[in-house]
Amino acid sequence: MDLFARLFSSETMRINLDHYCAGLSVFGASARNNLPMKLLFQTVVVLVTTGLSAHSESAFVLNERTVDLGNDVSLRVIESGQPESGATLVFIPGWSTSADIWREQINRFARTYRVISFDPRSQGKSTITTDGNTPETRALDLHTLLDRFGARRPVLIGWSQGVEDIAAFINLYGTDDLSGIVLVDAAIAPGAEGMAALGAQQAASQFATFAVYQAHQQKYLADMMHAIVSKPQSNDAIEGLVATGLQTPPDIGIAMRIADTFGVSRMPALKKINCRTLSIASAKSPVLAQQQAQAKQISHAHFEKIEDAAHAVFLDQPDRFEELLKSFVGSLATNNAYQNAATPAPRAEIDETVIPTCEQYRVAAKIVKVRHRQNRVRTLWNKLLYGWVAKGTRN
Repeated sequence: MDLFARLFSSETMRINLDHYCAGLSVFGASARNNLPMKLLFQTVVVLVTTGLSAHSESAFVLNERTVDLGNDVSLRVIESGQPESGATLVFIPGWSTSADIWREQINRFARTYRVISFDPRSQGKSTITTDGNTPETRALDLHTLLDRFGARRPVLIGWSQGVEDIAAFINLYGTDDLSGIVLVDAAIAPGAEGMAALGAQQAASQFATFAVYQAHQQKYLADMMHAIVSKPQSNDAIEGLVATGLQTPPDIGIAMRIADTFGVSRMPALKKINCRTLSIASAKSPVLAQQQAQAKQISHAHFEKIEDAAHAVFLDQPDRFEELLKSFVGSLATNNAYQNAATPAPRAEIDETVIPTCEQYRVAAKIVKVRHRQNRVRTLWNKLLYGWVAKGTRN
């Protein structure tokens, strides 16, 4: 009923009804009374169809599919937005979450850009597997998805564990094929070598949480979701996040956390980034200083912190997050246009000088290419001095 209410209150419907009534007035009252019901029905159908078309044009389609990556692993992928926009935003979720945690951003940015998000392996509705639950394997998965979806020079946006996945992606593939990177409220982990800096007490307390998670997964996830989102959310929203987290078995979830934080060091990725980067952090983040320090190690990086937000900054402050991301993506388009205009055309290859024989001179074409010169040389002296390459033979 809401849809029909919108249709019959729309400007398109009002104009069409005005035209319809005006047409009836031509025939007079008796003609209106005798108008066949079939014609009236057909007219209403046309008007409703027109309203539906106008409504559908303003909406965007949300496509959800399952993508087979091979080795018995499939990922659930969401795609929406404007493929012709030229910009593809790829939203990468964090630990034990799914593409649905980005739903607000997908809805907002699909109006302007092409948007892709997915459930990483062993999370959400993707395949639960004991194999490859590391940032490095998830980076391989991401690379395969980008290729399958024809995402040319995308912007990668990773949150929490997604930051580690982006770091692993950079270490494997570099950034030449990326337009930009957005790192959301997480510092890249230094691996096992960082445990000394972390301190024995802090490391021990972190491992203690693993035991709580394994023994009381649902309560652990509920407490975690309330901690990473500080703004009031509906019970359905929190329950949905918890239900998604429960899809990952605790043993696999712990293996992920250990691989993320205490696996290989992904710090070399900081020096490999040669595309523009935006780092967004919560002002309350316990690793705020590390995020700021790492942003300084990245060339062409910009750091922003969001006040009054917990770890899931895009849920607590969606308007501010949208503002920062929209400005960043817009600057990428401007910067790319400037670089394309400023880049000179590649120099034409010039053939090596040759010393002509008498027969070659006799049949040589009049237009020649000269080494280190772009102009045409027609004089015999310049031909003999620089040499030429025949472009054809005289008839």
